[in-house]
Amino acid sequence: MTQSIKQEHKIYYTLRIASAMCCIGHGAWGVITKPIWCNYFAVFGIGHDLAYQLMPLVGWMDIMFGISLLLYPTRAVLTWLVIWGLTTAALRPLSGEPFAEMVERAGNFGAPLVLLILCGGIGKNAPGWFKPLRVDIKPIANKMKTVGFYLRIIVFLLLLGHGWLNLIHKQGLLDQYMSLGFTNPVNMANSVGVFELIGSVLLLIKPLAPIILLLFIWKMGSELFYPHHEIFEWVERGGSYGSLLALYFLSSHFMKRKEPVNAQTPNGLARYSI
Repeated sequence: MTQSIKQEHKIYYTLRIASAMCCIGHGAWGVITKPIWCNYFAVFGIGHDLAYQLMPLVGWMDIMFGISLLLYPTRAVLTWLVIWGLTTAALRPLSGEPFAEMVERAGNFGAPLVLLILCGGIGKNAPGWFKPLRVDIKPIANKMKTVGFYLRIIVFLLLLGHGWLNLIHKQGLLDQYMSLGFTNPVNMANSVGVFELIGSVLLLIKPLAPIILLLFIWKMGSELFYPHHEIFEWVERGGSYGSLLALYFLSSHFMKRKEPVNAQTPNGLARYSI
């Protein structure tokens, strides 16, 4: 029981911090203003000048939601982050960018979604949306099996999307490889793309803890090489790191226990594997 409680709290705090990072990092770009965001505002018919006026407002809104998640997490904020994360990800293909850009951002909306699931969903009544979130420490097998399932889908998508962008030779990634000294950035992109696609499939089929840890370290390290304001790019991708780390905690816990699937706990609940 104690071990299970500790494990659920690790996942809870990991996803909570990860979701806040994503929101704060994204908001920082709104405050700084990012030219490519004009394309996303244009999807709603908003022109260039007005887009630049709105960017800081959107940015500060994101930052405040991120801070609120750290200080006073609620279902209302988490639900908004799922909707907002999915919307901002979808704006990329809607504005003409490759669909892989949306897939690669699965962690942005996936981390708050799994956190909601871990804490019992969106709630049955409106007042409950604004009460502080607490992780349900009761070891319910079905709940954790669902958490593991969604985490696998999310990490599969985010690795698939990033690998896909490498294989279609996204210019921003090629520029990164050139800045790191690779004389043939296309070959490097192909190698990274194949590596990430293989990793995504492995985690979808069987999320073994050592492989998850390797990809977690890879993802955190590889996101540090953006040419401008790299710290904000790195923070914005917190949902990706958090989803991988949460899956690692879940997988490593059950590898250590080495218990058969559907074994019975002392209280009669079925144990599970992810």
